[in-house]
Amino acid sequence: MGTLEDTPNKNEQPPHLVKIKGFWIDEHEVTNEQFQKFVEATGYITTAEKAPDWDELKKQLPPGTPKPAAEKLVAGSLVFLPPTHPVPTDDVSLWWSWTPGACWKHPEGPGSNLDNRLNHPVVQVSWDDATAFAAWAGKRLPTEAEWEYASRGNLQGKRFSWGDQLPSDSARLTNIWQGTFPHLNTKLDGWERTSPVKSFPPNGHGLHDMAGNVWEWCSDWYRADQYQQMANKPKVASPEGPANSWDPNEPHTPKRVTRGGSYLCHASYCESYRNAARRGTAPDTGMSHLGFRCAQSK
Repeated sequence: MGTLEDTPNKNEQPPHLVKIKGFWIDEHEVTNEQFQKFVEATGYITTAEKAPDWDELKKQLPPGTPKPAAEKLVAGSLVFLPPTHPVPTDDVSLWWSWTPGACWKHPEGPGSNLDNRLNHPVVQVSWDDATAFAAWAGKRLPTEAEWEYASRGNLQGKRFSWGDQLPSDSARLTNIWQGTFPHLNTKLDGWERTSPVKSFPPNGHGLHDMAGNVWEWCSDWYRADQYQQMANKPKVASPEGPANSWDPNEPHTPKRVTRGGSYLCHASYCESYRNAARRGTAPDTGMSHLGFRCAQSK
């Protein structure tokens, strides 16, 4: 796991060996249609459809953070809203907006719906939502080690799930941003946001969209220093991740691992569709580029 590449993302280094048992993993991300069947069968209400609990929310924030106005503590989620002009790429608030009413049924907020998107990956789902679906389906979320093994598709040492070829306008290998991020999307791959599952070629394991389309939840807690902690240890068998979370950039916020990048990734900004790329996301967070796929033990 991990990479020897010269990358500013030190959470991917150093590489280390792990051994995992055989497992099954879904060939594509969970779709809106699949998630809809789960909700219809169970009456499940997602995190984004519930008003935030300030007593819980403030535990993830620096001490002394003032309570938001009541109109801010309403059901909703984070939606990508592209700026109309070039902006600095070091301030995500310029393109992410807390949107009341945004949820899996209304990915971009009120007025949006799932028409013609039932075979797209479900988004605006928290880690709790993903684990609830997985349990209902008799499955689970993949561990981070399983996810990376699945993404590599038997191509050890390669940057991407398909090899080392760089995606380009002429080599449409996955659903990522084309144009100038975040204000100009040329949509040369045919998709402005999510694409239908299985729209792009599978990797060597027969798996689709391990890179791009939507970020995917894993079962592990996220620690930015996890790979450093593993570096001098013998090969670990079937690792299930650390016992707790730590991100130096947001030390008060517990996070779970997310992998794979999304349709918002671009080489000029994050290039997180690489096999080794990893990040942490608060488990109560839903976003318009975040979904999941399920796994099963053999």
